[in-house]
Amino acid sequence: MKLHHLLLAILITAIWGFNFSVIKLGLHSVDPLMLAAIRFALCALPAILFIPRPNVPWRYIAGYGLVFGIGLWGVVNLGIKSGLSAGIASLVLQFSAFFTILLGGWVFKEKITRFQLAGIVIALGGLSSIILIADGSVSVTGLALVLFGALAWSVANIIIKKAKTTQVFAFLVWSSAFAPLPLLLLDYGVNGTQGYGVLVAQMDWRAVSSILFQVYPNTLFAYWVWNSLLRQYPVSTVAPLSLLVPIFGMLGSALIFNERLSAIKVVAVLLIVCGLAVGLYGERIRQALSKRLTRTA
Repeated sequence: MKLHHLLLAILITAIWGFNFSVIKLGLHSVDPLMLAAIRFALCALPAILFIPRPNVPWRYIAGYGLVFGIGLWGVVNLGIKSGLSAGIASLVLQFSAFFTILLGGWVFKEKITRFQLAGIVIALGGLSSIILIADGSVSVTGLALVLFGALAWSVANIIIKKAKTTQVFAFLVWSSAFAPLPLLLLDYGVNGTQGYGVLVAQMDWRAVSSILFQVYPNTLFAYWVWNSLLRQYPVSTVAPLSLLVPIFGMLGSALIFNERLSAIKVVAVLLIVCGLAVGLYGERIRQALSKRLTRTA
């Protein structure tokens, strides 16, 4: 990978990691579901007026929008609001990789390797460590919600794979249009008219900055760049860099909210990231080492 592409990829992982702290800033003044609704409304508009609909069935566009907008980010917002720190949320959400492996095995009959199973076991050790954290940065409700969000993300990955779209940016824009209205209706069901009545009064610079960051750098720009890199380089070259996301997530939470990085949090990060590395890339590393040993023999 060329150096400027590598630096660009690292920038994207930093944006995605810091985004969890940015979400928490927005939640100081906007309801979680309403914050997600505004985010996806701006992801769809005005771009949807200029970008042709991707050539895939409506069920995939609508399904992805509902799962990605509500099941993932609406629920993650609720999890952070429920007391889970931004750093821990960014870490726990990486379990989507394992959920995707398990769902892929069920839906597409893909074989689950021993490295993937080993990675899951290692990462579960990290999740167990998170449960033991008692400094106020973890809540059981928040942890459960973000784990649900990780499951929703894996479902969204399955939808993308079944849709087989090559028009990723258009797919993202059009699918975003299906999330705002259900999110607003859910917010009304939970909070009544309270969230709507005080939205304008509560909207401060933190909320505006949070929304704009989530829409443009984090969603539209970052996903466009990331998918562009995936088209230029092998997945095995680009994908491992996503392991940096929880690192930047923890760093962002420490810098913005003064979250203390205790020893148990460091252990949790190491276990989950190592579990991800073993589960996603263990087989490739074994094959590479095997080929090298064969050549030198």
